[in-house]
Amino acid sequence: MSDTTATAVEKSAEEPKEGFFKKLGKIPGANILVPLLSACIINTFFPQVFALGSFTTAMTTNGSGALVGAFLLIVGTTISFKSAPKAAARGAIIIITKVVFCVALAMIVLFACNDNLLGLSSMVILAACSGANNAMYAGLMGDYGSETERGAVAITTLIVGPPVTMIALGAAGQAPIGWSLLGAVLPIVVGIILGNCFPSLKATLSKALSGIIIIVFFAMGSTMTLGQIVNAGLPGILLGVICSVGGAVINITADRLTGGTGVAGAAISSCAGANVATPAAMASVNAAKYGGDILATATAQVAACAIVTAILTPLITSWAYKRFEGDGAKGAQTAKAEA
Repeated sequence: MSDTTATAVEKSAEEPKEGFFKKLGKIPGANILVPLLSACIINTFFPQVFALGSFTTAMTTNGSGALVGAFLLIVGTTISFKSAPKAAARGAIIIITKVVFCVALAMIVLFACNDNLLGLSSMVILAACSGANNAMYAGLMGDYGSETERGAVAITTLIVGPPVTMIALGAAGQAPIGWSLLGAVLPIVVGIILGNCFPSLKATLSKALSGIIIIVFFAMGSTMTLGQIVNAGLPGILLGVICSVGGAVINITADRLTGGTGVAGAAISSCAGANVATPAAMASVNAAKYGGDILATATAQVAACAIVTAILTPLITSWAYKRFEGDGAKGAQTAKAEA
């Protein structure tokens, strides 16, 4: 045996084997997907675990709202005042693109497809695709995004609930802007102020970003079940693919054409869990058209879409980051070499 071979054998013997959690970390969007799907599986087969009460229930099925608020506060501390205007512009671009794509597709289904695209109605498409999972967006930007892209969530959170669906379908006027809208934005605004005014606080809280992402998405997963996908059938899965894949193509293109990396466009291509309530809101406006069996089917389809996009969107965002950020790095190296 040569000295080179012996040295290689010795090195391989010294190198520790990868642990289980290190292998999980190689999955795209692992710190979001793994806790979310783990909690979803637990809630599917052992739902009584999250119903034990006390702190267990408080930090899972009943605590996702509080955790997301804390999460947005921490995200805010990582954003500087200088990047805020650019962050607002980036947020406006990606969320407007998402809404325009959603409304255009819904109108095509309504008028050209007799309001039925392989089992999907225009109302369901609007309900699922018009609003994004902003907690997921913020989490993905914590992993892959720039400071500007992280701050964009302050704008994307403004598109919440059923107003877009109601306006697009002409079922009702736009809901008035209330204190709940301010409540959705306030945590990240407070975080921005605290982070810029108190550097030591920024240094402390920003370190918690990775950990709270895991906790938040475990809590979100505890409100989902695999049965929601089964109940919705193929149309519900198709809706998730349209929202994640179809939306990502449009959103990434718009993001890149306006000076972005494309990563934010990919990350915004999801369905918020809160969107599941939109069909019920539509039924309250027009029970004859959207109530009864139609309401049950639509709710199941939007719920399935939320789960499917929770799986697909992190994967697409990881791909976009590797694809476009890699190109940017190569371009920068080439320009530097030419200079």
